[in-house]
Amino acid sequence: MAFGTFDSDDEVMNEINMTPLVDVMLVLLIIFIVTIPVINHAVKIDLPRATNQPNDDKPQNINLSIDAEGKITWNNAPVADEAELEANIALAAQRQPQPELHLRADRSVRYERVAEVMAAAQRGGLGKIGFITEPRTQ
Repeated sequence: MAFGTFDSDDEVMNEINMTPLVDVMLVLLIIFIVTIPVINHAVKIDLPRATNQPNDDKPQNINLSIDAEGKITWNNAPVADEAELEANIALAAQRQPQPELHLRADRSVRYERVAEVMAAAQRGGLGKIGFITEPRTQ
C-alpha cells in the first residue's frame, strides 16, 4: 500500500479524546483569572441625577384654511384682510416654541392665492408650514 499499513480491525472509535477540551478549558480559566480582577476595579464618582420626565412644550398648531373663493380663516376665525393675516402671523412667529402652520386649501383655489399666503408666512417669520390634504377615495 502506498500510504502505509492499515490495521485489519476496522473498529469504530468510541472514546472521546479529552486532552484538547481540557487544554481549552484551562486556557479559558487562566484568561478569566487574569481579567476578573481588572473588571472589579472601578473609580468612585458622584454622577449627576437626571429626571426622566419628558418636556411637553409642544407648540399649538395654527390651522389656516383657504376656501374656493380665496377667503382665509385662521383657526376657524375669518380673516378680514391681508393686514390682519400678517398681524396674526407676526404674533404667532414670536411665540416660543414656534407653532406650525397647517395650510388647507380648497381644490379649486388658485395656486397664486396659496403662494401669497405662503410668502406672507415666510415674511412674518414662520418657518414650519405643512399642507393638509385628504386621501383619495377609490
